[in-house]
Amino acid sequence: MTLRKTVLIVATLNLLYFCIEFYYGRRYHSVSLLGDSIDFLEDASVNILIALAIGWSITRRQKTSYLLAAILLVPGIAFIWNALNQFSNPEVPDGSKMGYVGIGALVVNVSCAFMIAKHRKEQGGLVMAAFYSARNDAMANILIIGAGIFTTFQPSVWPDLIVGIFIFLMNADAAKEIITASRAENKDHRA
Repeated sequence: MTLRKTVLIVATLNLLYFCIEFYYGRRYHSVSLLGDSIDFLEDASVNILIALAIGWSITRRQKTSYLLAAILLVPGIAFIWNALNQFSNPEVPDGSKMGYVGIGALVVNVSCAFMIAKHRKEQGGLVMAAFYSARNDAMANILIIGAGIFTTFQPSVWPDLIVGIFIFLMNADAAKEIITASRAENKDHRA
């Protein structure tokens, strides 16, 4: 399968699961599900940009990689907004249902990571953005499932908030990795 076809399939899966996770995040009062849903929307955007950028010059791809690195921080901003709302009006999320939605998200993200991994060395920072994003999301989903299990047996807003903080930190690290990969690609091209 070509890179363009792969990223368009990944974008579609991410867009569909954004709708699902956003709906259930609101319904179950889960900050981490809401943050992760925005992350699915961001992933869809990243993959659509990659599909458009295939074949562009190194310089144009590098600029796009910087944009994608900035986009990776959007879920963190969404998390901060939702976390502030959770502090001002705390509602314990429905842990078991939160866990089920997290399992669905994990299946989607692992599938996307495997599809993208086959193309990881192509198009430098662009594909690295999609790969890191899917990989980080799968790790976040495992944490969401764990927070859901914990909250089922020990109702608290804290596991949900802690997972949201972790999602923010992973996305910040992924943004740094994308910029590093893009700079390395540019340096290799000049050599």
